[in-house]
Amino acid sequence: MTSPPHERTAAAGPSRDADDVPLHTLKILVAGGFGVGKTTLVGAVSEVRPLRTEETLTDVSTGVDDLRGVEAKTTTTVAMDFGRITLSGGVRLYLFGTPGQERFWFMWDQISYGAVGAVVLVDTRRLESSFSAIDFFEQREIPFIVVANRFEGAGRHPEAELREALDVDPDVPIVECDVRGRTAARDVLVLLVEHAITARPSDSH
Repeated sequence: MTSPPHERTAAAGPSRDADDVPLHTLKILVAGGFGVGKTTLVGAVSEVRPLRTEETLTDVSTGVDDLRGVEAKTTTTVAMDFGRITLSGGVRLYLFGTPGQERFWFMWDQISYGAVGAVVLVDTRRLESSFSAIDFFEQREIPFIVVANRFEGAGRHPEAELREALDVDPDVPIVECDVRGRTAARDVLVLLVEHAITARPSDSH
């Protein structure tokens, strides 16, 4: 016999139990210059469908946005990306990808409010595109790690060489990662959480 409509709806919906309630929730930023892979990282690890605010690049951006090195890119994030991932131990990360184009940087202060740390993605073929993101988090004393996204055709560089070129402190972790891979991208987020815990004072939230 066919179940009443309300019963069918309840059966099809997601389960709501104690296991779905995280013990800790943390806000994480994914930042960097234009076209470094922020949207890709959020999409790779998010356990829910990511919220994206991508728009198609038009002629209006000509002469305004720096497209050097990413000439084939056709879309851009105009507000933020949002995703979510739950780690073992009941830690849930809410991921906020920042817009990379300079004309949208005015939103960074609002997006960064309450964040415990940030992943700064860099493209080793154009490191200068991520200088502003590094400066932003250094000035606000927000813990961050640097992740060199492994783009096809990009050369590999020793950590010491990247550290010198980016002028970051010795205690800031620098790793290489293909952010398209879910496991590798998740490991980057775990590294950030561990770094944020050790970098913040013990009495900090």
